[in-house]
Amino acid sequence: MNQAGRIQQWSQRFNLRLLILVLAIGLGVNVLGVGHLLVAFRWMLSPADLQLLVQLGGLLLLVLIPAAGIYSLVSEFAFWEGWLQGLPTPASLFEPAVARATTHDCFLVYLDGIHQLERDHPPRVSDFLALLEQRLPADTLLVRGLETYTVMPVALAEDAGSAWFWRRLFALQEHYPNPLVQLIAAVLVQANNVIKVGISSDRRYGPILNYELALKISLRLAEAGFRPDCGCRIALTGYSGGAEMAMGVADYLRRITRAQVSIISFCGVFSGNQVLQQLAGITMIVGSKDPVAAFGRFAYPGRSPLLPLSNWNKSLAAGRIERCEIAGMNHNGIHGPFSDAFRLRVIKSILAALQH
Repeated sequence: MNQAGRIQQWSQRFNLRLLILVLAIGLGVNVLGVGHLLVAFRWMLSPADLQLLVQLGGLLLLVLIPAAGIYSLVSEFAFWEGWLQGLPTPASLFEPAVARATTHDCFLVYLDGIHQLERDHPPRVSDFLALLEQRLPADTLLVRGLETYTVMPVALAEDAGSAWFWRRLFALQEHYPNPLVQLIAAVLVQANNVIKVGISSDRRYGPILNYELALKISLRLAEAGFRPDCGCRIALTGYSGGAEMAMGVADYLRRITRAQVSIISFCGVFSGNQVLQQLAGITMIVGSKDPVAAFGRFAYPGRSPLLPLSNWNKSLAAGRIERCEIAGMNHNGIHGPFSDAFRLRVIKSILAALQH
């Protein structure tokens, strides 16, 4: 067996052991803590609330996660076979332009984290993007509001095959009087986005999902006035799981738009498995107290320094990856990148990366 084969075999074994470890830890927590949780739930919840909570928990474990994964793969297959309408072919994306279609030299595309439920971003993210947009150079256009975790260019609540389900969960999250039930409903929605991140990093099914998202981004760019060969460049900035989606679509987007593409991630959780060698550059903005982003480095073996032949380490060795650390910043909350304490520092780091 050659060296590449041994590395691939070791990577597969590592992924299996990591999965077994995570499952064992989760099982131990469930077994040891179930009695205390039941006492707390009886004190906090009414019988009707408790019954709904048990139903949502069973739905999450037995139905939603497997169904969301299967539905995602079936949707991608249907798209690949040409059964779905809504995404154009690359040849029809951009109209021929005699003159320059835009005055912008750079298009900055924002891809949100797994908390995204619809086109509109949460209030803190919207405030962050508004402040970023104010400080961007005049020749840079911010493209926002992309549905990062849906197959078609629509929000979850508008997806033809599952809208009825997501609308019910959204109603529980927004209007149910018990905050714990609202939290569980939000977790159920985010589980769909986590699955999409996992598919994006997979070498078997990820290319289809990433190609779909690249088409959606290209469609939005065309609406914003972008045209191939206009000399414009594209920068993808992704938060948390959005960084994985940016890594996945970057090379496809480069081929479709025939433009220079770079990536700016902050608090990113990503695999680095995708084709990265042809990108203009990658900037990682990380917090010194961000355990989620740090875990991503260990969860994906391709980012380990022990595997020098991985796509990530090849790009790292070629000097195409730059790391910028912000002291004291966490993944979210009052010390996260969207907080008053750190958002200006994150924005300054993004602006500095755009100058490279």
